[in-house]
Amino acid sequence: MTATTTHVWRLLKWGRTLAKHGALTGLEHSIATPPRIRRLIRIARFGAFVPRQPDYARAFESIGPAAIKLGQTLATRPDLVGEEAARDLTRLQDSLPPGPFADVRRTIEESLGGPIDKFFTHFDETAVGAASIAQVYKAVTTDGRTVAVKVLRPGIDEQFARDIDTYEWAAAQVDALGGEPARLRPREVIATFRQWTLRELDLRREAASASELAESMAGFPDYIVPAIDWTRTSRRVMTLDWVEGIKLTDREALVAAGHDVKALSRTIVRAFLHQAIAEGFFHADLHQGNLFVLADGRIAAIDFGIMGRINRQARLWLAEILYGLITGNYRRVAEIHFEAQYVPGHHNVDEFTTALRAVGEPIRGVPVKDISVGGMLDGLFAITREFDMPTQPHLLLLQKTMVMMEGVASSLDPDLNLWETAGPFVEEWLRGELGPEAKIADSIHEHLRIIGRLPALVKRLEEQFPPKGAAPPPPPLPEIAPVRPSGLWKYAGVAALAAALGAAAARLI
Repeated sequence: MTATTTHVWRLLKWGRTLAKHGALTGLEHSIATPPRIRRLIRIARFGAFVPRQPDYARAFESIGPAAIKLGQTLATRPDLVGEEAARDLTRLQDSLPPGPFADVRRTIEESLGGPIDKFFTHFDETAVGAASIAQVYKAVTTDGRTVAVKVLRPGIDEQFARDIDTYEWAAAQVDALGGEPARLRPREVIATFRQWTLRELDLRREAASASELAESMAGFPDYIVPAIDWTRTSRRVMTLDWVEGIKLTDREALVAAGHDVKALSRTIVRAFLHQAIAEGFFHADLHQGNLFVLADGRIAAIDFGIMGRINRQARLWLAEILYGLITGNYRRVAEIHFEAQYVPGHHNVDEFTTALRAVGEPIRGVPVKDISVGGMLDGLFAITREFDMPTQPHLLLLQKTMVMMEGVASSLDPDLNLWETAGPFVEEWLRGELGPEAKIADSIHEHLRIIGRLPALVKRLEEQFPPKGAAPPPPPLPEIAPVRPSGLWKYAGVAALAAALGAAAARLI
């Protein structure tokens, strides 16, 4: 078990890294920052040469792969972080320094069980992309196909395990404080993040996800998923068809090639809605570096290490919430929040309806570029505090991906009206799911299912009933004893966590 002093040292070191790259300058100068936090930031940067121009990408890269994931998300939101910072953070998506090819060759040969020329007639030793967890190479198979070969970075498993161990420790300390920090459920959030990471570190799981997504998107012709070469895929190596296209990061090249960027923006929105709402299985690492536009205008996705799932009940609620916000039916949106138990039952549904209207009305029918994101987020956070709404860890991945989707789509079309684009799809899907035929089919299916489970249901009457709503059971939490210092040290611990995991985002906002 890692010692407490080791966790504290890591958090302080990460905070120091952010400070010396200038990533905490804005937080330090903000009038909203508590005086003690500002003093701690000054201590963190003491003796360091802070650049006039913050180097966000280098700061996240220096901290480690988990921090890089945060930077990749921020790169999709120039509306939050500013154009200059977003461009800088884009370097984290697939332009990190690759590891030595000797290590890559050894990984491939050990994983596939033979010399590299047994599987490939040509293998380009220069990486075409390198991200936080893996790097990608172009190769030609022995049967003449051009493919992309993704290889995990050496030692990445241990590095992620170390970082997440400290995240879990820090989350336990924050949770022990109670009050507002505990409402955000930091331990469950980090436990969910650990689950995502373990899946991403097994490329066989990623290959299976790509195959499943390809099947679910078969009826969506404008969006394709490269085919997997299972004979050249293992836990640390994945081989798939090569994609020849223009990255969505290069808007100028897309325009020069004659692509309709507004149509591409709408395709991204509809593809995400099809995955999340119609299929319940979605690509959850939706930054521009993972999306290409082919010569015929279709969008090809890569990098399926992080995928999200939501069950049918949650999808129905999500669709009704979106449609309610689009049409201004705030009463139904409020009722769904109570049905899903996102809002504790002791609150008043009418008051919650009014609170939602206060946030929703100013952004209805307004292009993304004209929406005050800061004001909207401030209103939403005020609602969650006022109505004691706990964080829903099982929805974090969906929320993160929706933010990324909006950022990617609006980078292509700043005039995009997200509500108008999503409205027809959501309305049509709800009509099919909530119409009379669907209700009859659901009723028959539900009765047959209950009959088949009667013996088990009788036994479970003597046990605790499962939780209501669409939330799955939370992941198991490790036993971590909270440290209970007093005075400045207690505040410093919380500040170090904030600096390490969230201060950069707060700074940029």
